[in-house]
Amino acid sequence: MTLTVLDLRFVYAGHENAYHPVVLQNNNELVLVDCGNPGFIPLIEGAMQEHGLSLEQLTGIIITHCDIDHIGSLSEIKQQYPDIKVYSSAGQKEYIEGKERSPRLIQAESMQNSTPEERKERALRFMAMLKAIKPVPVDAVFYDNETPAFLPGVQIIYTPGHMPAHISLYIKETKTLIAADALVVENGYLGIANPQFTINMQEAIASVKKIAQLDLKQVICYHGGVVDKDIKQQLSNLVAKYEHV
Repeated sequence: MTLTVLDLRFVYAGHENAYHPVVLQNNNELVLVDCGNPGFIPLIEGAMQEHGLSLEQLTGIIITHCDIDHIGSLSEIKQQYPDIKVYSSAGQKEYIEGKERSPRLIQAESMQNSTPEERKERALRFMAMLKAIKPVPVDAVFYDNETPAFLPGVQIIYTPGHMPAHISLYIKETKTLIAADALVVENGYLGIANPQFTINMQEAIASVKKIAQLDLKQVICYHGGVVDKDIKQQLSNLVAKYEHV
């Protein structure tokens, strides 16, 4: 199994940002884990080409959860490459297919009345973006602790909290966790992704505890990239920080 971390650099609201999707490759499969915002095809293609890869080669896309920065370009990719298969957790399938409303949209709408006046326009734009995400059929779903037949050596880990039925991926051979948004890197340290917008903080902390049980040499966060130092201690510190919040 070959693992490639992509570096998607872009500017949003005048600030430089970066996402770090991951490409998993074996003899038969080339699978992208998460796919950025709407309109990100050129960024993804460019980042893949830096590693001698191409979207045209993709056999599948795994969506860890249905936030717009992870699913935004999925419908565009599927339209351009219809043979690519889409995978998610069983609990995320209905959101990705548009059969249930996104928990993030429900959360945003519930916060509308308490949003400060100066932020309301931005909040309305965000909700409009969420509503504009086009549904995409999911070809197959994963369950907790499952090892998909087409990705031997990759274990699906349910890590809810940031979003219901959020998943991370554990590559046993290299002791690597693709954390998606179960963790982020802030100022060089592991943290909770947007604590104020985490759907369920208790579940998020339980997921950190679950991650801490894994034998880890590196953690790849969608926001922040790779952490490979003092992982156990960082996870312990994170639990201590939020456990009683």
